[in-house]
Amino acid sequence: MALKNKVQLITYPDSLGGDLKSLNNVLNKYFADVFEGGVHILPPFPSSGDRGFAPLTYMKINDEFGTWDDVKSIGEKFDVVLDVMVNHISRQSEYFQDFLQKGRQSKYADLFITLDKYWENGEPKQEDIDKMFLRRKKPYSTFEIAGKQEKVWTTFGKSEASEQIDLDVKSKIFKELFSDFFKKFSENNVKIVRLDAVGYVIKKLGTSCFFVEPDIYEFMNWIKDIANSYGIELLPEVHAYYEIQYRLAEHGFWIYDFILPYTVLEALSNKSSKSIKKYLSNRPKNQFTTLDCHDGVPVKPDVDGLIDTSVARKIVNESVERGANLSRILSEEHKDKDGFDVHQINGTYYSLLNKDDDAYIASRAIQFFTPGIPQVYYVGALAGENDDEMLKATGDGRGNNRHNYTLDEIEEAVNTQVVQRLLKLMRFRNKYEAFDGDFKVMDSNDNELKLFWQKEDKCCQLNVNLITNKSIIEYIDENGKKINYSL
Repeated sequence: MALKNKVQLITYPDSLGGDLKSLNNVLNKYFADVFEGGVHILPPFPSSGDRGFAPLTYMKINDEFGTWDDVKSIGEKFDVVLDVMVNHISRQSEYFQDFLQKGRQSKYADLFITLDKYWENGEPKQEDIDKMFLRRKKPYSTFEIAGKQEKVWTTFGKSEASEQIDLDVKSKIFKELFSDFFKKFSENNVKIVRLDAVGYVIKKLGTSCFFVEPDIYEFMNWIKDIANSYGIELLPEVHAYYEIQYRLAEHGFWIYDFILPYTVLEALSNKSSKSIKKYLSNRPKNQFTTLDCHDGVPVKPDVDGLIDTSVARKIVNESVERGANLSRILSEEHKDKDGFDVHQINGTYYSLLNKDDDAYIASRAIQFFTPGIPQVYYVGALAGENDDEMLKATGDGRGNNRHNYTLDEIEEAVNTQVVQRLLKLMRFRNKYEAFDGDFKVMDSNDNELKLFWQKEDKCCQLNVNLITNKSIIEYIDENGKKINYSL
């Protein structure tokens, strides 16, 4: 299928009204002509943790959210994006539970990575672990499997025995299961699949075990063939050094622009377009752009080599003063030499910009003028502020950007001035023909940013004054008249 070059929404299945039926109603009531690019529904599957990212299966929808019929119904009007956690599955899944009980006699035994697949007697060597890009203190958990204590590879998870069990993507059973999952998606109007945590699927001793090249491309090509056979597009999610992302793009994959969120934040905070002009002039076009998502604003390793650490510290400190919190790099080898270790900044984008309406609209205008398919997180779509109660209730630093909206709260937010301005801007981005044309970063002073699009006789230019945060779009309308649109 051809992806639509229009704005997409990112949301949890229960964050806009409580379930998938309410989500469908909210989309049609408020956003029918806004999120014409589709809707990314964060994992709606039965899950045992990490707000859906520890799925038990992909064959059914969590009863609390609805059914596959609800997903299919949303897909009648909006292109649906769903996640597949290719790296792991829940320890509560029937697959892992069967393995715990039957051990090597389980038909799912080879789906998991007991450490004896990599180390003699299943005992890991610290010198190998020291080279890995760790997401927890140790990349394994210990379980009693068929009456015997064994170590199993677990990249993610906060508990000693993780809820997220890594999968052996080389195994025959993995390929059979995931082929079935994609078939199920295609039967229910799913048009795009986001490959969550795909950078961790290749385990190879002596490496970081993160985006191991060239091995990763063999897996990527296999799963792309499966997706293509069902008419599904893939969107790999890889938080990595930008050159790794660019190599993935060179292999023909869509990638996420995880550099843009920090770069826009820096430009608006420092009142300087110097860095962002350089960045926007040299990046692949086949990207999905975001400012916010269910995680935080990426810093390391995504913008390594593109930022000045002293400037980054200033942005980080300013964000914390505005209510953000930080997630950190755990492995010493992957921290900066000066100790800078910020992985992500957690907070709503509106709060990170000090709840300044003009700065927020400017940030979205920059995003929408950046080449790629723009995605807007549901909290950002409603200009939401940090939810400290959700943070405390979940114990997850990302919780301040995961507020669940009631129908009344949605109605109230939609009618605020800043959201009305944003909705108008998104409609312009969807409708104006020049965004399918050619892009150029215009020359400007460093306290301004000017971005230009042209297709045949239609053209538009965004002018952002970084001193005042005021933004104007100059464009040619259908009658050939020049219009100044103050955002």
